[in-house]
Amino acid sequence: MKFRYKIVTLLILFSSLFSKELITPIPLDIKYDKEKVLLGKKLFFDPRLSKDNSISCASCHVLDAGGDDNLSFSVGINGKVGGINAPTVYNSVFNIAQFWDGRAKDLQEQAHGPVENPIEMGESFDNVIKKLQKDNSLSQEFRKIYKEGITSNSITDAIAHFETTLITPNAPFDKYLRGDKNAIDEDARKGYEHFVEYGCVSCHNGINIGGNLFQKIGLIKEFKTSVKSLGKFDVTGNKSDMNYFKVPTLRNISKTAPYFHDGSVYDLKSAVEVMLNVQLGIVAPSEDVSQIVKFLKTLDGEVPDIVQNN
Repeated sequence: MKFRYKIVTLLILFSSLFSKELITPIPLDIKYDKEKVLLGKKLFFDPRLSKDNSISCASCHVLDAGGDDNLSFSVGINGKVGGINAPTVYNSVFNIAQFWDGRAKDLQEQAHGPVENPIEMGESFDNVIKKLQKDNSLSQEFRKIYKEGITSNSITDAIAHFETTLITPNAPFDKYLRGDKNAIDEDARKGYEHFVEYGCVSCHNGINIGGNLFQKIGLIKEFKTSVKSLGKFDVTGNKSDMNYFKVPTLRNISKTAPYFHDGSVYDLKSAVEVMLNVQLGIVAPSEDVSQIVKFLKTLDGEVPDIVQNN
């Protein structure tokens, strides 16, 4: 195990020679089409996208609760329970792909999936379009923005535009990276050092501190789970993709329990210990883990104005 740990550390140090930072701050603002974003916001909260008019995007991605629903598995129409943990929608624009298995290439493609998923919204876009067309005010708004009016493409495009604005900048650690060395305390700084030295940063790096690659869960030791998903293998059918999942973002991680694709761990310190063990073969001192948790809590950013304002 020590040999593997040294190899991981050397790889990190080698890769760092070619980049200024292993982690980069979220931009303080982002350009967007205001009309599309405001329309997408309405649709994000609109339960008419579901078969029984009871579930909206916001049902599983609660914007004042970390961008997820804090459940192991989300509940869809008729009380149907999903089979995999709902990831946060915050900062998802920075992900290499969407969903744990990466089956959607971007936010618009992702927005299409839940509507017709039988255990999520359970509706067809044909029916959604008919329902929304009965809303004269909404229909006029669509025609003003999209020449084609209300279509599956314009619905998902608007939602994707809204979700693009859901970034959480100005976290204490981002301020630290920008030069404010007092933005985090000594324990958090030591936690970041452990995060790098133990090898966590080999997967959790970049602007989203994750979300930019796929990795096998249970790299060193088996990760036991009852979830049936086999990750990217379910999309590609390639044996080499077995149990490879998109590495989750660590931004706002203190707000997005339970953790992992199976939602099996509710405590952040326990989640860190599990990952150190199954991914890196390490049993770290309790103080080190606590300091890593302190560092992770500095990744909570600011909720964007668009969430609360029109």
